[in-house]
Amino acid sequence: MEDVGCELDARQAANARNTLCRTLYGRLFTWLVNKINEILKSTQREKNLALLDFYGFELLEFNSFEQFAINYSAEKIHQNFVHNVLRLEQELYIREGLEWTRVDFFDNESICELIDKPSYGILAIINEPHLNSNESLLLRIQQCCAGHPNFISGSQNSMCFKIRHFANVVSYSIHRFLEKNSDVLPKYVSGAMHQSKLPLVQSLFPEGNPRRQVSRKPTTLSSNVRTQLHTLLAIIKNRRSHYVFCIKPNECKQPLTFDLALVQHQVRYMSLMPLVHLCRTGHCFHLPHAKFYSRYKLLNSSTWPHYRGNVSADNAPGCSIVEGVALIIRNLPLPAAEFTIGTKNVFVRSPRTEYELEQFRRERINELAILIQTKFRMYVARKHFMRMRQSQIIIASAWRTWQARKEYTVMKYKRQVHWAVDIISKYYRHWKIRHFLLTIPMRLPPNTLSPLSTEWPTAPKFLAETSRLLRAIYHRWKCYIYRSSFDQTSRNRMREKVTASIIFKDRKASYSRSVGHPFVGDYVRLRHNQQWKKMCVETNDQYVVFADIINKITRSSGKFVPILLVLSTSSLLLLDQRTLQIKYRVPASEIYRMSLSPYLDDIAVFHVKASEFGRKKGDFVFQTGHVIEIVTKMFLVIQNATGKPPEIHISTEFEANFGQQTIIFSFKYGGMSDLVQSQPKVTRKANRMEITV
Repeated sequence: MEDVGCELDARQAANARNTLCRTLYGRLFTWLVNKINEILKSTQREKNLALLDFYGFELLEFNSFEQFAINYSAEKIHQNFVHNVLRLEQELYIREGLEWTRVDFFDNESICELIDKPSYGILAIINEPHLNSNESLLLRIQQCCAGHPNFISGSQNSMCFKIRHFANVVSYSIHRFLEKNSDVLPKYVSGAMHQSKLPLVQSLFPEGNPRRQVSRKPTTLSSNVRTQLHTLLAIIKNRRSHYVFCIKPNECKQPLTFDLALVQHQVRYMSLMPLVHLCRTGHCFHLPHAKFYSRYKLLNSSTWPHYRGNVSADNAPGCSIVEGVALIIRNLPLPAAEFTIGTKNVFVRSPRTEYELEQFRRERINELAILIQTKFRMYVARKHFMRMRQSQIIIASAWRTWQARKEYTVMKYKRQVHWAVDIISKYYRHWKIRHFLLTIPMRLPPNTLSPLSTEWPTAPKFLAETSRLLRAIYHRWKCYIYRSSFDQTSRNRMREKVTASIIFKDRKASYSRSVGHPFVGDYVRLRHNQQWKKMCVETNDQYVVFADIINKITRSSGKFVPILLVLSTSSLLLLDQRTLQIKYRVPASEIYRMSLSPYLDDIAVFHVKASEFGRKKGDFVFQTGHVIEIVTKMFLVIQNATGKPPEIHISTEFEANFGQQTIIFSFKYGGMSDLVQSQPKVTRKANRMEITV
């Protein structure tokens, strides 16, 4: 480090020391503030909060240039407050056409003009170059400022002047005003500080660099204060400012000590009473119509996102904005008195209303953000779905194409196979049919002309219907051959058997026992009896169909009485079995019904029509072991005689007519075995005839 030397007396050395300390402190403080601001400076354009803290008004026993600069700054800040809050706010109310009573306040604009007025202000006088002593400075100030209401001249020997500030009257000593205003380090001191080993100290004294050429005169401290203050006020002018006033309770800085006179003095000179009155009667917040509408239009569904209004051809375009603002205010859940619409601005009266309005806006923004998120997610999901759907369509199309080609190949092969199968099946079926038809005679068993034979060659499944038809034809042919071998008598017997099967099969339990026994007809050989031959000529009953001794059940008691029953081709005769005397003769046409039970009993009831004979005797009840044969032959005789068959009634209960009485026959099954044949028990009870089998 190079040694720098200079001869100074004690006063000059003290002044150089003090100047170096003030300069080093000031530049270090400025560097620290700039460094902090540089670190805190945002790279993006966004809202920020800046804090400005100044000392305020200062009144000491000895006030010099430092107090003058501090009080000048306080005057300018207070003027800015009064101008922006008390003056401009009221002028805005009047311009906007609001009903307003003017609030009076103290305006310190004349004090500021006294200090910083160009050419004749105190700051301009201090910087005049021809002034070389404090006495000449005081004389110049008194000459230029004499007569100003806020300037008070001191005595000639006091070397001071007084200024009536907004807070109080301050007496400033002119001693060393010019020296403190210039406050320029000697060049050798700046050079010595620049040669420091600390980079920070070197950067604080760039004028000490011998390579640097300084062409202009250094600025004074008052000019720097004025320039920085104007820059600060320009920044504040473009910002929304909030003022915080600090009130000292006492001058001694003692706790729990309240100096009422001091507090009242501070409240008075800070213009807090007009400010409170303005806040109570004025409006805390205002915005231009367009900005208010743009900011709060989302609070109303009619104005969001656009409000067309009732703009007609002769209306101004701005009318729709004012209507939209009025519509927004009208639909808010807030008192309408809290809002006032001026010519260009919308005013909000209380801070609470502004807070609630912003709270509604934040809630609505959250709702809209959720809606935007929902729509965006819906859009993303739909876009993803459409991509997936398109991919699915492409994949499905390719898959169906491949599947269709595969199916087409399979179908083509199957079609060829089916064509071949049809050809082969056709020739195979023709061969099978031909082979079946040609081999049927050879495969039939020998001696199978009996109609009862069920033997038949097995046929293929596809010839089942043909085989069934051929088998039916073959069976009918065998029946024809079988019938052709019979004479007329045999045919009649077969006809009787077939008729019995039609009448009694699956209806009468005793029918199965009669199938194996031939119908003899004349069991007593009545045709060879000479007495009968004489009698039959008289009654025209020569052709005997059936003759046998049977039991006739009496009508009164139900007892069995043996009697000879003869059935000719024209009538039914009941004869005495010994004398052959005719007891009853009933023409065949008079019998219309025959009733039997479904059990093993051999009882039959012959119902006679209600003619003169029928009304006298009524129906006949017979019991015989040949009941199937009798009923069958009687059926055929009546059919031949009348041309229509009689009614065959088979039931467990039916009615019979005994002269003038109607008797109910009731059959009860008592467990009779098919192998043991016993006499049924007949009981007459009033108009019921109960037969137990």
